[in-house]
Amino acid sequence: MAAALSAQENGVEDILILERDQFLGGILNQCVHTGFGLEYFKEVLTGPEYAERFIERIKAIPGIEVSLKTFVVSLSADKTLTFLKPGKLETVKAKALVMATGCREKTREMVHIPGTRPAGIFSAGLAQKLINIEGLLPGNKVVVVGSGDIGLIMARRFTLEGAKVQAVVEIQGTSRGLMRNLVQCVQDFDIPIYFNHKISAIFGRDRVEKVKVCKVGQNYCDVPGSEFELECDTLLISVGLIPENELIEMAGAQLDQKTNSPVAEGVNKTSIPGLFVCGNSYKVYDIADSVTRDSELCGKMAAEYLKELAGKNRGFGKK
Repeated sequence: MAAALSAQENGVEDILILERDQFLGGILNQCVHTGFGLEYFKEVLTGPEYAERFIERIKAIPGIEVSLKTFVVSLSADKTLTFLKPGKLETVKAKALVMATGCREKTREMVHIPGTRPAGIFSAGLAQKLINIEGLLPGNKVVVVGSGDIGLIMARRFTLEGAKVQAVVEIQGTSRGLMRNLVQCVQDFDIPIYFNHKISAIFGRDRVEKVKVCKVGQNYCDVPGSEFELECDTLLISVGLIPENELIEMAGAQLDQKTNSPVAEGVNKTSIPGLFVCGNSYKVYDIADSVTRDSELCGKMAAEYLKELAGKNRGFGKK
């Protein structure tokens, strides 16, 4: 939304926002905790409140069209999009395209946690959606793997909902999240956190029953004799995010194989002219305020690209 507003402010008159969810706002809608807007608005806001500021601005501009419940299924190098919306499949060709597809969470398989495959294993973001959007409590006795911001926040959220958080287990020597989240979400609630530890096994047939935890030494190898078990019915995985860039890869844009971010000369650019990437799909930011700033810059870059394109086309009698 910030990219669309910035493009409009810089002279772009015809803008289409495609959103696969039923509401604008993305992941902000399920982030009911405060901490948003401190830098951008100089206020303390929840995620939905932060998103609402931009939604109201979008609704007030006739030149910005919004298509909800719309899923993009393909993208070509000439910036032709094919997308599925309720009742129809449509195709549109953009002169400039901004991808604001955000991130997906890393899974258990990506960090090689051995053991059985019972129910009760969730990504932290999915658990957040179940509680904050669906009104469901995924479990009552929880272990969190990884100390990313969303994992720390969900440790507090489960506690506030009456569940027991057995521990946060972090393989690194320090937290992956913001210090304020470590303090406010874990330390203030006396939730045990084990640094330099990992989950070495998951046990359970139909549902998670317990996990084995061990200390790690050099090269993250198990320290013999350090193992202990934690009973739980729920395991949250919070071990990092990956930029969601499969669509631009489909179009032929170059991606960094380690980070899944676009490879190009310049921030927010890709190897395809006129195809831009902003926010967490460009790189993973710590706070939403930084995502907004990045996206505003990206919207301006898209507008400048269109002006350059129009200038080149004037010689051919094109508008």
